[in-house]
Amino acid sequence: MSQTFDFTSYNSIKRMSEEELSALWQEYLNDKTNKTVRDTLIVQYIYLIRYVVGRVKVTLPATISIEDIAGYGVEGLINAIERYSPQKNTRFETYALIRIRGAILDRIRSQDFLPRSVRKKIKDIKAAQEHLKQELGRMPTTQEVAAFLDMEPEKVIQLLSEDTTMTSIYDKKGTSDDSVEIIDTIQDTNKLNPQEQAEEKNVKHELERALMRLPERERVIMVLYYQENMTLKEIGETIGMSESRICQLHAQGIMKLKNILSENRTSRLRQSIIA
Repeated sequence: MSQTFDFTSYNSIKRMSEEELSALWQEYLNDKTNKTVRDTLIVQYIYLIRYVVGRVKVTLPATISIEDIAGYGVEGLINAIERYSPQKNTRFETYALIRIRGAILDRIRSQDFLPRSVRKKIKDIKAAQEHLKQELGRMPTTQEVAAFLDMEPEKVIQLLSEDTTMTSIYDKKGTSDDSVEIIDTIQDTNKLNPQEQAEEKNVKHELERALMRLPERERVIMVLYYQENMTLKEIGETIGMSESRICQLHAQGIMKLKNILSENRTSRLRQSIIA
C-alpha cells in the first residue's frame, strides 16, 4: 500500500461494524502475510493518522509538509498493525496512536529541515550563549547575546524559535557504557504506593474490559475524548461525523459504561466514571 493518503477522501470510506472489524482482525492475525487484509485494516484506522498529524503539525516549521508527516504516520500505522498482539491487553487504538506519533517524530528527528545557513546562525547563537555564560557567571539575556553577535534581539529570538532539534525520551544521557535513557531519569511525582498501584491496576483492568464491550465507534470516541483530550468537535472532524452526533454517541457510551460497571459493586469503579 502506498504510504500516502488523501485525508479528504476519508469521509467516503465505508466504516465497518464492530463485528466486521473483529472478524477482519481475526483473519489477519491468523495469516499476517495477507497484505490485502492488512491494507483494509489500514484504511479503517486512517483517522488515527489524521488526528496525530493535526496535533503534531502545529509545533513544526512550515518547511515540513503535511504530506510528509502523513506519510510517516502511515509507516507507523502499518508497523502498529503488523506488530499488534491482543494478548498484551492493550486496545489497538491506544497502541497505534503511540506508534504513529513515534514514527512521525523519529523521522523528523532524523532529518534537518532548516537551511544550512540558518542552522549555522543558531549554532553561533548557542556558542555565544555559552561564552557569555562563562564570562558573566550567569545565563546572558537575549539583548546581551544580540549585542555580542551584532544582531537584532528579535532576530535572535526568531532563529532560536526555528530550532526544531528534538530529543527522544529514549535517547541516552552520556556516552559511557553505563549511560541511561532520559526516560529513566525522569522522576514520577505521582507514583502510587504498592496498595494504590494494585487498586489502580484493578480499576484500569475493569474499565478496559468494560470499554471492550462498547460498540467500536463509541469506544473510539471514549479513547479520543478522555485519553487523547480531543474536543467533541475535533473527534467529529476526525471520524467524519457532526459534533451533535458525537455528543449523542458520547452520552450513550457513558450510559452503557455505567450500566456495565454497575454489575461490579466496587465503589472505586463507579467513582472513576465521569458523570
